[in-house]
Amino acid sequence: MSEKKINFIDLFCGAGGLSKGLIKAGMNCLVGIDHLKPAIETFTANHPKSISICDDLRTIKTNEVKKLIGKQKVHLICGGPPCQGFSTIGPGNKDDSRNHLFLEFVRFVKDFKPNVVLIENVTGLLAKKNIETLESIFLCFEKLGYHLSIKVLSAEEYGVAQIRRRVCIIGNNLKTENLFPIPKYGTQDNSKKLQVPRNVKWAFENLLKHKDNFHNHDKDAAYIKKNIEKERIGHVPEGKYIRYERDEKKYLPKELWFDHDWNKISEKRFREARYYRLNRKKPSPTIVTGSRMYYHPTEDRYLTVREAAAIQSFPANFKFYGSIGRQWTQIGNAVPPVLGYEIGKAILKMFKGKKVKVKKRTRNQLEIIRSTAFKYVYKRSSSNFKKNQLELF
Repeated sequence: MSEKKINFIDLFCGAGGLSKGLIKAGMNCLVGIDHLKPAIETFTANHPKSISICDDLRTIKTNEVKKLIGKQKVHLICGGPPCQGFSTIGPGNKDDSRNHLFLEFVRFVKDFKPNVVLIENVTGLLAKKNIETLESIFLCFEKLGYHLSIKVLSAEEYGVAQIRRRVCIIGNNLKTENLFPIPKYGTQDNSKKLQVPRNVKWAFENLLKHKDNFHNHDKDAAYIKKNIEKERIGHVPEGKYIRYERDEKKYLPKELWFDHDWNKISEKRFREARYYRLNRKKPSPTIVTGSRMYYHPTEDRYLTVREAAAIQSFPANFKFYGSIGRQWTQIGNAVPPVLGYEIGKAILKMFKGKKVKVKKRTRNQLEIIRSTAFKYVYKRSSSNFKKNQLELF
């Protein structure tokens, strides 16, 4: 293929983390679409050369989009369809109507006929209860002539200062191999060729300040209002948290203990760790949409929007719009730009790849890869960076 720019449309674009990464890799974003006004406001401000559309994808006609972009070829359609129904954190309702929004993705692919499709989703998509949904996704694209592959990517292996595992589905009609980024970061015990994973300290030192200015770095909004909460976090050391009774006794004085019976709590532990203070020397846990999930490594407060964005690998000049809560939603739902960049570079290689014979897929093969990947996600130690080589075909 010639050296022309690879154009793409980002569906469910949110703030534009994936778009930012793909653009940095050398692609051109024609259009970003999302139904949330604050997200589109953020996308528009940070992607001034792209067309922004704020609307429900189900109501948007592809002919209208074609008029906006003119005769420009769409080489790639990407996006992360709403995934609440697949989520391993929430209730995971497989009948959630939002799960079927991928059909709108398929509609755009059918009408624009891009060479490559890219879908990002939570690892809950690999749960056994979602095998029918996964099968439907593959069948829809196979009928349109696309060969799909699926892999679990963990953001810290690609330069993001955060442990964030996501399902990445790539498909193409170029009759070439689907390519995924190769891990660059990992433990030195596994390979001397891999760099040490970036940590929270690296993110704060490199991605907070832009030309002596801080954007979205409101410490007042990160203030802890409840006195007992502030007293408790003041006793929790950097990198520690409270989840079991032993944590409570180890870090908190008796007068600050929780008012409950640990023996009556399911599995004698909190479902999620509380008072989680980040460790500057390690990658952060997954940044979510809630602003009160984690606490600053050394200060007795929550993270600011900018600190969360830095951990997500957003550049320091990337501004977020909307209320503080909406900004957190944008950040927590985003694909880390640095991960998007690595995915983008891999996809660009596909356009120059050799033709290969595509093997016909079977349902049994899909179940095998689903099961294997699922075990990888939930049993892998956070210090083991060698097992992320799970790919379908």
